[in-house]
Amino acid sequence: MNDANDSYELRSGVPDVDTFRHLRTASGMSDRPAAAVAAGLPRTWYGVTVHTGDGATVGMGRIVGDGGMVFQIADVCVLPAHQGRGLGGRIMAGLVAELERRAVPGAYVSLIADGDAHRLYAKHGFVGTAPHSVGMHRLV
Repeated sequence: MNDANDSYELRSGVPDVDTFRHLRTASGMSDRPAAAVAAGLPRTWYGVTVHTGDGATVGMGRIVGDGGMVFQIADVCVLPAHQGRGLGGRIMAGLVAELERRAVPGAYVSLIADGDAHRLYAKHGFVGTAPHSVGMHRLV
């Protein structure tokens, strides 16, 4: 079957610094300083990128954490022109498959769902933590 999604390829890895920053900002997420991105990307436990048939990077997602007990899914985004084609689901499926393959059973995996993204994450087994716990954050 020749589906529009066949023109996309999911690859293991992370984008370069400039592509990472572009994907985030063009997808409506906040920018991150180039130096912070350069320091953080190599420490990714596992990442995926989505590419068009001509090789353009149009989406990504990463798993960060200590590699044993605690993981966080971060930076899941798809450029607006490519949204609505199931690419976010493919990113999540790739990330979850790697967790199931390599993470120790019982490892804690968290994420922060912006807007309606919780619907996508729920399809991959994620549930809200309230009222038992409340997600919190702090910017430095």
